[in-house]
Amino acid sequence: MSLLIPVVLSGGSGTRLWPLSREKYPKQLLPLIGDDSLLQATVRRMEGLADIELGAPLVVCNEEYRFVIAEQLRLIGKKGSILLEPAGRNTAPALTLAALAVTREGADPILLVMPADHVIADTKRFQSAVRKGVTLADEGAVVTFGIKPDSPETGYGYIQSGEPIDQDGICRIARFVEKPDLATAEAYLDAGFYFWNSGLFMLRASVWLSAIGFCRPDILAACRAAWDQGAIDGDFLRVSREEFMQCPSDSIDYAVMERIAAGDGSLPIGAVIPLSAGWSDVGAWDSLWEVLPKDQWGNVSQGDVMLHDCHNMLVMSGDRLVACVGVDDMVVVETPDAILVAHMSRTQDVKKIVDNLKREGRPEGQLHRKVFRPWGWYDGVDAGERFQVKRIVVKPGAALSLQMHHHRAEHWIVVRGTAQVTRGDTSYLVSENESTFIPLGTRHRLENPGCVPLEMIEVQSGSYLGEDDIVRFEDVYGRKEG
Repeated sequence: MSLLIPVVLSGGSGTRLWPLSREKYPKQLLPLIGDDSLLQATVRRMEGLADIELGAPLVVCNEEYRFVIAEQLRLIGKKGSILLEPAGRNTAPALTLAALAVTREGADPILLVMPADHVIADTKRFQSAVRKGVTLADEGAVVTFGIKPDSPETGYGYIQSGEPIDQDGICRIARFVEKPDLATAEAYLDAGFYFWNSGLFMLRASVWLSAIGFCRPDILAACRAAWDQGAIDGDFLRVSREEFMQCPSDSIDYAVMERIAAGDGSLPIGAVIPLSAGWSDVGAWDSLWEVLPKDQWGNVSQGDVMLHDCHNMLVMSGDRLVACVGVDDMVVVETPDAILVAHMSRTQDVKKIVDNLKREGRPEGQLHRKVFRPWGWYDGVDAGERFQVKRIVVKPGAALSLQMHHHRAEHWIVVRGTAQVTRGDTSYLVSENESTFIPLGTRHRLENPGCVPLEMIEVQSGSYLGEDDIVRFEDVYGRKEG
């Protein structure tokens, strides 16, 4: 049987679970259920899969998330490749790049395509469905997994099952259906042969390349050109930005699956495997409330939360005490720089708040106060006219770029560990409870030569304090910005 490679699609815009998720830190990077992030849980989902040769995971993601994803994989002990998209072009180009990557040395593995931001509670049932799918995919079929509906959900697309393939309920795909209205969703539920579209797929890499080439030769040509002019940078697989920007945007469903369902004889058969494993796409706050454990009054609370006479609440505190009295069916989410209060029935409208933040150019739609970088992270503690205060943590052995600022000076105070500071032509150590000063326009670098995290307070002062006032001269991470 062929090698099976998990392909994890890690896109996302960070709008539906704001303020916990942001454009530059979307929900799949967050530990919403348990200690693992949704991305880590997706990668772990294949652990213990018996009798199948499993390859290292391939994560397809935006360049913006590359270092966070690499660190999250490292923390769970997973070695894999990270394929970087210069811009989002939906799932069909993402899968096409993945198929080109895994076949670059002549192999033709089976790909298990999984969105990074979904929840599957019952891993054993999921793996059982995967085993069934491997057999079909090995024979050249395109497999998807249909979620058995338990309610007339209007927020999901549906798959209509057709002619049975075997006795386990696996059927040919009859058609894909867009998100229905309530009456239609109720009819689908009563009919018994409709499934929610999970966005999970399984197929041979060569089968996908042949199918996308037949259905959307323009997508295949653009992706092939981008791949051919790309480069391998350690664990990062980079494609040509110029070529990929010419690629049309389309989904796997629209580009190929609907043509397969229509019975085009030039395409492989499509099969849908029923899946009942506690699946959720965690599409909004009410979806998260549904999958989290609740108290006897239907409340979900995380962090420093106190509730009195409340029912069916989702309350999450990240930084402060949140207290609620006598309210029902509400979502309250507290972060250091933003608080959301929404009725449980209106959680889909959260994205309208994010749209407003973008229109007004406010940072709360893009970034958290705490910002992760490949060398560690910083937290914007305070800011005012001509000054800004940050708490900075640098990982052991890590280094910031050699850089210079045109508009600000910086004061550094070490509170834990030891800093190696380059200032102009000199290099020196700064220990705990010591400080140093970086004048405006001076080349400088901060490094952590020790074995423990370096923690320091940085006070910036000057006429302009934006993150884009950085001129990089050397950077071990290959960054020009960010």
